[in-house]
Amino acid sequence: MNAESYSEGYADNRAAVLRNPDSTLAPVANPSLSIIVPLYNEEENVQLLVESILPVAEAIEGQFEVILVNDGSRDRTGEIIAGIAAQNDRIKVINLRRNAGQTAAMMAGFDHATGDIIIPMDGDLQNDPADIPRLLAKLDEGYDVVSGWRKDRKDKLIVRKVPSWLANRIISWVSGVKLNDYGCTLKAYRREVLTGVRLYGELHRFVPIFASWQGGRITELPVNHRARQFGVSKYGLNRIFKVVLDLILVRFLTKYQAKPIYVFGFIAVLFFTVAFVAGLYAVFLKIVEGTAFIQTPLPLLFVTGFMSGMMCILLGLISEVLVRTYFESQGRTHYIIGSTLNIEPSK
Repeated sequence: MNAESYSEGYADNRAAVLRNPDSTLAPVANPSLSIIVPLYNEEENVQLLVESILPVAEAIEGQFEVILVNDGSRDRTGEIIAGIAAQNDRIKVINLRRNAGQTAAMMAGFDHATGDIIIPMDGDLQNDPADIPRLLAKLDEGYDVVSGWRKDRKDKLIVRKVPSWLANRIISWVSGVKLNDYGCTLKAYRREVLTGVRLYGELHRFVPIFASWQGGRITELPVNHRARQFGVSKYGLNRIFKVVLDLILVRFLTKYQAKPIYVFGFIAVLFFTVAFVAGLYAVFLKIVEGTAFIQTPLPLLFVTGFMSGMMCILLGLISEVLVRTYFESQGRTHYIIGSTLNIEPSK
């Protein structure tokens, strides 16, 4: 089955699901597959990685492509992958002009992928390509996202495992999407759950949250994890700080993107409360104990709290205008339709 006939079959399959919201996606034979590998200074790993991916991909029925994204490497990574691509047209190469980070490199791969199923993986040989068929089989059970779980992780305990465990618990609690390993790059996505998703900062690990936000079905599958043989890890403990900030952003985008006034309004209420209590107590001290206003910082706290509260209200109003401009200028909606009955397509 070629890619065109598969796309038609998949569209028919999705249409059947939309007609019957209680059904799940049935497996479609011979999927077209895109494997995306961000690379940064992996000259010792990339040849071995491609040699391990190709036999696995060739054993899967259907067309495939391997997209190698060179994230501004300063070693011979770009030269090596250019030589590999020259010998195999199923190997595609994207060279970023500068190091933009794993998320940007992955987004570049998503943007240029043509497959109906997209699988990103690390370029350091720690992910096992042999797990790809297992991920696809799990997708065939009706899931939209299958997230890898490095259950037996081959990393240092204090520097990598403990911070990762803590981060995964916090992310699961805040987002409501329960996963044991958000940091595992090896995942499988149906293409449509990535439609409209734009990744910035370090948001690539939160794609399952965005997919869940769009109504996607998500599951987790234990995968093999191997110790790094060559090169050094590109991440340290400073990554935790970035994860926390990105988590705040994701929480805001998933819950308050269309109503930012609620966030700023809540903060404004806190400031107004502090101002009210400080002012009331300052008046109490003045009347009961005869303490002059200039003898206590409470009046200053009252003024600061009141002004901060007003600024938050104004920021909330500005944000509401920006949100409406964002949605209406691009013809977007802040809702996602899962299915309809007896509704004609809008003109």
